[in-house]
Amino acid sequence: MKKISLLPLLLAGFHCFAQMVEKVADPVEWVNPLMGSMSKPSLSNGNTYPAVALPWGMNTWSPQTGVMGNGWMYTYDADKIRGFKQTHQPSPWMNDYGQFAIMAVTGKAKFNQDDRASWFSHKAEVSKPYYYSVYLADHDVTAEITPTERAAQFRFTFPKTDSSFIVVDALDKGSYIKIIPKEQKVIGYSTRYARGKLTNFKDYFVIYVDKPFTFKHATNGKNIAANDSLELSVNHAGAIIGFKTSKGEQVHLKVASSFISFEQAELNLNRELANDSFDVTEQKAKAVWNKTLSKVQVEGGTIDQMRTFYSCLYRMLFFPNKLYEVNAKNQIVHYSPYNGEVKPGYMFGGTGFWDTFRALYPFLNLMYPSINNEMQQGLINDYKEGGWLPEWSSPGYADIMVGNNSASVVSDAYAKGLRGYDINKLYEALLHGANNEGPISAVGRYGVKYYNELGYVPYDVKINENAARTLEYAYDDFAIYQLGKALHRPAAELALYKSRAMNYKNLFDPQSGLMRGKNQDGSFQLPFNPFKWGDAFTEGNSWHYSWSVFHDINGLMNLMGGREKFVNKLDSIFILPPVFDDSYYGGVIHEIREMQIMNMGQYAHGNQPAQHIIYLYNYAGEPWKTQYWVREAMNRLYKATPDGYCGDEDNGQTSAWYVFSAMGFYPVCPAVDQYVLGAPLFKKVSLHLENGKIVTINAPQNNGINRYVGAVSYNGKPYDLNWLSHSGLMKGATVNFSMSPQPNKTRGIKPADYPYSMSVNDK
Repeated sequence: MKKISLLPLLLAGFHCFAQMVEKVADPVEWVNPLMGSMSKPSLSNGNTYPAVALPWGMNTWSPQTGVMGNGWMYTYDADKIRGFKQTHQPSPWMNDYGQFAIMAVTGKAKFNQDDRASWFSHKAEVSKPYYYSVYLADHDVTAEITPTERAAQFRFTFPKTDSSFIVVDALDKGSYIKIIPKEQKVIGYSTRYARGKLTNFKDYFVIYVDKPFTFKHATNGKNIAANDSLELSVNHAGAIIGFKTSKGEQVHLKVASSFISFEQAELNLNRELANDSFDVTEQKAKAVWNKTLSKVQVEGGTIDQMRTFYSCLYRMLFFPNKLYEVNAKNQIVHYSPYNGEVKPGYMFGGTGFWDTFRALYPFLNLMYPSINNEMQQGLINDYKEGGWLPEWSSPGYADIMVGNNSASVVSDAYAKGLRGYDINKLYEALLHGANNEGPISAVGRYGVKYYNELGYVPYDVKINENAARTLEYAYDDFAIYQLGKALHRPAAELALYKSRAMNYKNLFDPQSGLMRGKNQDGSFQLPFNPFKWGDAFTEGNSWHYSWSVFHDINGLMNLMGGREKFVNKLDSIFILPPVFDDSYYGGVIHEIREMQIMNMGQYAHGNQPAQHIIYLYNYAGEPWKTQYWVREAMNRLYKATPDGYCGDEDNGQTSAWYVFSAMGFYPVCPAVDQYVLGAPLFKKVSLHLENGKIVTINAPQNNGINRYVGAVSYNGKPYDLNWLSHSGLMKGATVNFSMSPQPNKTRGIKPADYPYSMSVNDK
């Protein structure tokens, strides 16, 4: 007799009968900022840190468990805290810029990061988006932080001692400190940054303490400065101030910074903190988070699902972060990472488009278009000041990852209705980037001469990850073509980019049915191992990248031999064992390990190239398989715990997959007016759009067993399409899903129901 595993049914039953949570009034309290923080270089469970900040704020604060300069600034399994760092770090791999640290110590005046470090426990730690608190056991001090966009307040509760100290560490690589006792103030700057080449870069900071200093010394990183100096400009500057405290005495710090000047830092502090107490700043920060998170209201999920949803949504609202400031004349200005000057207008930094073009930016266009409007204006300034659009801004140009995906970010915003900025200047920037190699390989298009002449970047011309570049350039050409149409560009120009959008076909290998590197003479690379990571591809293998034809899935299907073979190929991803060839890297990179251990075959959700694959069944008339695998991925790969992600979170992208999927749809192809349907996770989702309209997604029968879509109605009418239109949702809509334990194999099966494909919809 065939044995049947009861585990899936038991798990489904758990989700079915688990306590359901109705509408939440305080979504910020459902966020766990520690989600994903139990990570290390060999295995990422998110590679996040507990970010204490406001949405898209210029500055973020985090406890620092790692040593100075280590990208793993905070890891959940650490024992000690070395300080509390102002950070702009988008990921440990990119590391940090504009950073300095503050720490409270008692007993002796200790500056060295190891000497001042204190044991701590998560049992005595409170981590919220708007507030952080921890007990520093070695110093008997409780530290608290609450943020604004460019400033923060600290509250240290000291024991009874005549030796209480606050350490200010401006870090190494060139820094400055000055103690001003009469004003109970410390100022300084850090010049430390990890990526690119920055001119005149300084993170200026000002710190006010509400208690007179009885001890005050500058330090050069190792020793207290001679002659009781209160001012130092050295490789590693810092300050120690001290005082006598009574038991339970609270000492408050007001802190702000600026990339422009000390005067601007003072202005930021006065404008954002004014005379507010710590508690008032905390209340204001909480209100901002609740207002921002409440744009998406979910109802009727389990406790775990609610926590995971709002923790993911929180993680989506940081990057790119604001680099601009408001001067004394109330003008928006920014430090330019390209020329070191102070320039007018918006500027953002800290994101990689290779990750975020896929779902993070489409989510901003749907739910927070006003902030992306500012970001688009910032891109114009990037181009004007640096000569190129950034593909990884850190800030300025970082030489990492592949593709020219600024084209998608710009085109998608315009396609989704954003206006009020110089789109023609941005289009000019796209054409410039598409037809030129930049000063570094990650700007413009590396290998563009080959791509434009041959229709692909060859495997044998010493350009790494060439097949990935080709596939991404083809999609980026589609994005340019879409924007060009909207801007009524000349017919010959449109025809060129429309033609280049089909360049993906040049790498399709009929023998394997997959994408494969191709040599300059037109022959395919030899040998070919579809399980080989890297080489012709970027952080993935051919099984992952062969589906990166977002704009023409029908064309890809035809190359693969039609609908049935296409579906069989998709099925194979989840059936194949998680074997791999790591010879290109000379060892197992963490992305490989994350695929291997997830028990989903060759599906590598922990990295971006594979994340849309689950939705492709909709293009082949089998949407129920999308519904099944979307729920599997949400159930198995995400949880609001320190090990809660299945790979790098990456600036909101991996979270955006979850949030979109929980809502019931996903932007497989940005730059078109469509979202591909999956199946919602909650009984009800309400989207409060910025234009005042509301989108309501109802799925009252939803639970752990009813994961399949039986029927859909849109504004009261039966709806068989496998996609929703963005423009339709913008008018407000009610979408009703009838959920079932069994798949409906008669709905969404006709070619007329399939989502957009260029070869079908743009003949």
